[in-house]
Amino acid sequence: MRAYIGLGSNLADPIAQIQAALIALDQIPGTHCVRHSSLYRSAPLGSKDQPAYVNAVAALDTGLAALELLAELQAIEQRQGRVRGAERWGPRTLDLDLLLYGDTRCESEILSLPHPRLHERSFVLYPLYEIAPDIEVPGQGSVRELAERCCKQDTLSCERLT
Repeated sequence: MRAYIGLGSNLADPIAQIQAALIALDQIPGTHCVRHSSLYRSAPLGSKDQPAYVNAVAALDTGLAALELLAELQAIEQRQGRVRGAERWGPRTLDLDLLLYGDTRCESEILSLPHPRLHERSFVLYPLYEIAPDIEVPGQGSVRELAERCCKQDTLSCERLT
């Protein structure tokens, strides 16, 4: 199954955090990182009293079920010092989001696919567009169309770093 993972960090050397996470993604059992985007810098959601984020998107081929993959992502976050707190959209060493899992659509307390609001977030759409411009986000349209729409709205500054 092809899955797309959003990566974000704004603490403890964010570029190094993203680079380490990309290596860790490729080491998930039954999973191979087939491609990843450049790094992007974006303004934080929520409190503006925190550093800018570094973001990327990775494409994985995996034999794991969606919930198994999610558990592996959360284990990587924890190993890299992620502390889940009460503050939504607060600073973090690493955030790994399961954005897409094939064309799966689901809504549960544990997992929502496609990831909620991915269709309106430039820090997800721009790197996703870079590696997979023609994929469809179930129920939302093509990444190409979504990225163009997001660019016109320019709701959150996002710039390519590498």
